[in-house]
Amino acid sequence: MNGLTDLCEVVDVVIGVDAHVHTHSTASAAMRAGGRDYPDRVSRPLFDASERAALCDLLDEPGPEAPTVLSPWTTRDIAVHLFLREHDSLAGPGLVVPGPWSRLAVRRHENVAATREFGALVEIVRCGPRGVFRLRWLRRVPNLNELFVHHEDVRRANGSSPRELDAAMNHALWENVRGGAWVLARRLRGCALELRNSSTGQTLRVRRGPMTVSVTGDPGEVLLYLFGRQRVAHVELDGPPEGVQSVAATRFGI
Repeated sequence: MNGLTDLCEVVDVVIGVDAHVHTHSTASAAMRAGGRDYPDRVSRPLFDASERAALCDLLDEPGPEAPTVLSPWTTRDIAVHLFLREHDSLAGPGLVVPGPWSRLAVRRHENVAATREFGALVEIVRCGPRGVFRLRWLRRVPNLNELFVHHEDVRRANGSSPRELDAAMNHALWENVRGGAWVLARRLRGCALELRNSSTGQTLRVRRGPMTVSVTGDPGEVLLYLFGRQRVAHVELDGPPEGVQSVAATRFGI
């Protein structure tokens, strides 16, 4: 073993990075035309490992002071946030729970940002999570959401356009849209919300109301919109002007 790189290779085997590569290609080939459904014999693949690797590669490129969509956060803050989420059992809950937990998380964030070397933080994140974050459901849903959204937070703030994702990845992201849309859109008032998958034509009714506004885009773009990245998400809003204004003014996300 030679340091952190060798440790990452061990963790990759434990959490299934190599298996993911094979499953990804198998699942992509097995999907039906249009990417709507998996045959019963094919389990849903895990994409968090490839997103994690791509995000960490991207963080390494510009260094710790590059901008992100979450201004004034820089790439250093993204690395610190992911480190706390996966490796600090006290600060982790404060990333989503308000009050004392949140204040603790802010103090931990500031401390880690000031005392930890950026490259070392990125390598710890690259090695993957520990504990419960290795469970398949957590990898498939919250981990994938977290890594995909923060990957795009860095990409979009540094001039990159949306990626062309394959059908299997789009399917995984749309499943996460379906599972989390009601919570992420819970603050919307005054109109119904319909989400439309431009890759497959699938629709999802999220909220009810006297008028309907549709949000149309590829699954990853719809997910970004629901996580509060309206400014950079490539989607189309359609509906009565007052309804569109209501949707545009809503604070989506956790």
